[in-house]
Amino acid sequence: MNLRILSLGAGVQSSTLALMIEKKEIPMVDAAIFADTQAESKETMEFLNWLKTKLSYPVYMVTKGSLTEQILIGTYTSNNKLLENYPSVPFFLKNKITGKKGLLMRQCTNQFKVQPIIQEIRRLLGLKKGERYKKDTTVEQLMGISYDEIFRMKPNRMPYITNVYPLIDLNMRRQDCINWFKKHYDKTPPRSACIYCPFHHDKDFKLMKKNNPKEWNEVVEFDKKIRNKNRDKNIENFVHKSCTPIDEVDLNKGDDQLNLFNNECEGMCGV
Repeated sequence: MNLRILSLGAGVQSSTLALMIEKKEIPMVDAAIFADTQAESKETMEFLNWLKTKLSYPVYMVTKGSLTEQILIGTYTSNNKLLENYPSVPFFLKNKITGKKGLLMRQCTNQFKVQPIIQEIRRLLGLKKGERYKKDTTVEQLMGISYDEIFRMKPNRMPYITNVYPLIDLNMRRQDCINWFKKHYDKTPPRSACIYCPFHHDKDFKLMKKNNPKEWNEVVEFDKKIRNKNRDKNIENFVHKSCTPIDEVDLNKGDDQLNLFNNECEGMCGV
C-alpha cells in the first residue's frame, strides 16, 4: 500500500504547503495529520479550523492527551512507563545551591507529535497494534520545512516512511511562504507551538502578554507550578532561559530568549 501524507503543524510553512497542495502547485496527498498537544494557542486552533475549510482532502486530528496535565501530574518514557515529577519539555534548570544552569532533555515532540502521527499512519495503512507493515508498504510524509531551515531535514525513523520536503525542493524560504500566503489569502499563519514552550522568543511572550492576557496568565501560573517538578529537589525548572519567573522577566530588553526552534530535531514544531 502507498500513502502520501502531509504532516500539518498549522504554522507558516506547513499551512502554506497544505494550500499549495490544494492549488495543485504540489502533487495531491491522501490526507493531512495534525497532532494536538492540547497546549496550542487559541489563535493557532482557530487558524487550523479556518484552514480545514479550504482543503478538499481529509485532515485527521490526533492526540496523546494533554501535555500540560502530563507535565503537572506525571510524565512517561517512550515505553509508556510513568516517571513522577520529571517533565519531558526542555525547561531551563537552575540549581538552588550552586546556581548552575542547564536544560532538560526534550521528549515532548516525539511523544506528542511524532508518535501520534506514526500511529495514525499505521491506522490509515490498516495495521493493528503490533502488526508488521507489508514489504511493499511505502509512505511519503511531507514536511513543512523551508529552505532556510534545511538543517532540520532528518530521515524518518520508520523504514517504510520517507520524509519529503517540497518547500526545500522549490527553494522556498519562510518569507517566501509568508508572501505566498498573503498573496493568495491576505493573512499570515501564526507560529504553531505550545503556549509555554521554552523555545519561544521574548517577543513571542511579549505579544502574548499584550494581545492575549488570558493565555499569558496561564503561562505565568504554569511556570510557577513546574518550579519543583523535578526528581532532584535542589533543581528548579523555568520556562525562561534567565531562570527567572516569567512574570518577572523584562521582555522589553530585547529578544534574549534562545531561538531553539531551529534546533528542534524532529522538525515538527513551530512550522
